[in-house]
Amino acid sequence: MRIGVLGSGEVARTLAAGFLKHGHDVLIGTRDPGKLRDWLKANARSSAGSFSDAANFGDVVVLAVKGSVAARALRLAGTTSLVGKIVIDACNPISDQPPVNGVLRFFTSLEDSLMERLQKEFSVVRFVKAFNSVGQGMMVNPQLAGAPPTMFICGNDAEAKKTVSTLLVQFGWEAADMGMVEAARAIEPLCMLWCIPALREQKTRHAFKLLRE
Repeated sequence: MRIGVLGSGEVARTLAAGFLKHGHDVLIGTRDPGKLRDWLKANARSSAGSFSDAANFGDVVVLAVKGSVAARALRLAGTTSLVGKIVIDACNPISDQPPVNGVLRFFTSLEDSLMERLQKEFSVVRFVKAFNSVGQGMMVNPQLAGAPPTMFICGNDAEAKKTVSTLLVQFGWEAADMGMVEAARAIEPLCMLWCIPALREQKTRHAFKLLRE
């Protein structure tokens, strides 16, 4: 598939490299293509351009930016470039306030989520929440004991979630569909829980697993 990535930070580059590893073509959208020069040399089948270029390029688009600028990134990509596209929302609504005893602060509430805000503004986009509940070092084929870890997803479009679930299996995950966009109210705070050991003890080799009977 052709994957457009909105963002050029650590998460964006990690996911882009993961898609390349699994045979997809990637174009990273950034406001500063020059800073990706070395990364592009090291990653074949990749290229860089504007946010609009990435949105137009991708069969699937990955939104991997700071949560506070997620809507702005999508506006830069352009609504017309995103009509009907699957957008994997890997963002979290982390505020600029410092954590409290290792617990991050969000700019949303339990009655709201970043993904819901994005879906409301960009109603023509088929959003699927994924990759937000684990650190970037564990996103691509995590090597953990036991069965594959669980990536919780949600979104309003069933076919979009099937496509993203297939990609997650390639990335070494089990996908667990939690339902419609409102489920992001529960999925986004998993970032807080995942980050507590990382912030308090600098431990990042962990992921969630859903056990079913």
